[in-house]
Amino acid sequence: PADSPAERRRRKIRDAIIEAAERVFSNEGEAGLSIRRLADEVDYSPAAIYKYFRNKDELVIALKDAFFERLLAKIAGADNCDRPFLDRLRNCVVVYVQTALEHPNHYAAAFLTTSQSRPDEDYDGFRLSPSGQAYQWLRGMLEEGMRLGDLAPAPLALTTRSFWAGIHGLAILAIQMPNFLQPFPDEPTYKTADLLDYHADCIANGFVRREK
Repeated sequence: PADSPAERRRRKIRDAIIEAAERVFSNEGEAGLSIRRLADEVDYSPAAIYKYFRNKDELVIALKDAFFERLLAKIAGADNCDRPFLDRLRNCVVVYVQTALEHPNHYAAAFLTTSQSRPDEDYDGFRLSPSGQAYQWLRGMLEEGMRLGDLAPAPLALTTRSFWAGIHGLAILAIQMPNFLQPFPDEPTYKTADLLDYHADCIANGFVRREK
């Protein structure tokens, strides 16, 4: 049964393995992440780990999926279709960066690894994965903006990649340079929320339809 005591125990152990993998990845990078190293971290035998993950690549993909599942849940929970489209789009940017900062190790695992196959090598698998669903969600939202006339008409594939790159840029800078979001001593003070809102405005405004 999907929710039997045995299945709940299995999910609990699997989640503990993923959390341990996140810690190892954060401290030692992908090169330091191995089934044997992970077994030491969680005090299980390598054979026990292999019951949940067949190899390292499968484990890294699980780390990636965990972040995107969390991201999709956060964005879906924050999206209010009754608000003006551009407000929703800006909020999407803020929630994305906030989620990355709340779970920086998961975010690093999601993007700073080469263990997964390219999406075009297994597009159907990518499309059904949490990262693929996140891409589809963003593409759908930008398509909605063009349809409503709020965003400038443009090739959807280019728009989606460009928009995502703008969000990712701030997120990864803030993670790799922890003081990046803070003003320098010779700069006026501001709140991190102000910077996130400003960045969201800049990204969204870059795609807004301009009347001639």
